[in-house]
Amino acid sequence: MKILYLGDVVGRSGRQAINDHLTDLRQSLRADVVVVNGENASNGMGLSGAHAKLLLESGADCVTLGDHAFDQKDMLQFIETEPRIIRPLNFAKGAPGRGATVVTDARGRKALITQVLGQVFMKRAFDDPFSAVDQVLSRHPLGGQVQAVVVDIHCEATSEKMGMGHYCDGRASLVVGTHTHIPTADAMILDKGTAFQSDAGMCGDYNSVIGMDKAEPMRRFVTGMSKSRFEPATGPATLCGVLVETDDRSGKATSISMVRHGGRLQGSGT
Repeated sequence: MKILYLGDVVGRSGRQAINDHLTDLRQSLRADVVVVNGENASNGMGLSGAHAKLLLESGADCVTLGDHAFDQKDMLQFIETEPRIIRPLNFAKGAPGRGATVVTDARGRKALITQVLGQVFMKRAFDDPFSAVDQVLSRHPLGGQVQAVVVDIHCEATSEKMGMGHYCDGRASLVVGTHTHIPTADAMILDKGTAFQSDAGMCGDYNSVIGMDKAEPMRRFVTGMSKSRFEPATGPATLCGVLVETDDRSGKATSISMVRHGGRLQGSGT
């Protein structure tokens, strides 16, 4: 199975790039399953129901969220009606929606997609991500009812992301980090067969500060004062992520490569 994972979609630029290029990218890479992180797709803060539909109609089989899961209030209701949208497993007790879903590719093969929030340097004290993911992986062993497992670890610290990779090694096909918006150069297959990358990067305009128009972040860095809210940058977006191929019998990864399509970050992956 080939799994394409794309990092955080940021604002209109990121949405437009997904809408314009995902179908062709999926075909060119012969991806069987596409997962997209959409938690910054609506004006850089959360995901609305309308924008969720756009990402799904553009070719995503599953859309993950993150710490901004419910910044767009209509997602509180929308997520209950759409199983292909998942919020973090450990977001909050009683949170609407689900933290894992199983998608089926055109050949009938099944892939579990799940997401957890990290704890290090995050603004809120989320529940333990390791015990949360352990429960889900225990119910969906590789080579059993699912042929692949993807774990999205949404957090700040690269150490915590790497810790999750090793914790899931041999039990997941891919562990990939999101949230920090910068693609890391550590795509690898761990000892027991799990593909890993600390951060997939973002689908957004890289002529920016992690997807946001440069003016306000630069003002705050230089002067220590704010003047306005952050706004997503609107230039051409690069689609960033990873492509993983798995063995159908074991569910373990046989290859992983970085994907960078369009925009400013050319020359790696696609």
